[in-house]
Amino acid sequence: SLLNKPKSEMTPEELQKREEEEFNTGPLSVLTQSKTTLKHCNMVMENVKEMWTEVPKINKDCYISKMFLRGDSVIVVLRNPLIAGK
Repeated sequence: SLLNKPKSEMTPEELQKREEEEFNTGPLSVLTQSKTTLKHCNMVMENVKEMWTEVPKINKDCYISKMFLRGDSVIVVLRNPLIAGK
């Protein structure tokens, strides 16, 4: 698997294939779900579920149909594992 092979030992073709794999299935795949991105990592997203924890420890969430997210405020963006195959 290319994911286990050090990048320094890869051919240019292998590097390109690994980058495509990471973009299609890795953390960067969330960018394919966004409507647009900029070099500042600003994102326009649809069907977003925002989740946070308040004190005392209470988990809260909010559904947002359309959202503009400033890149400097991003902590983590994850794909929903329940719909990841779509």
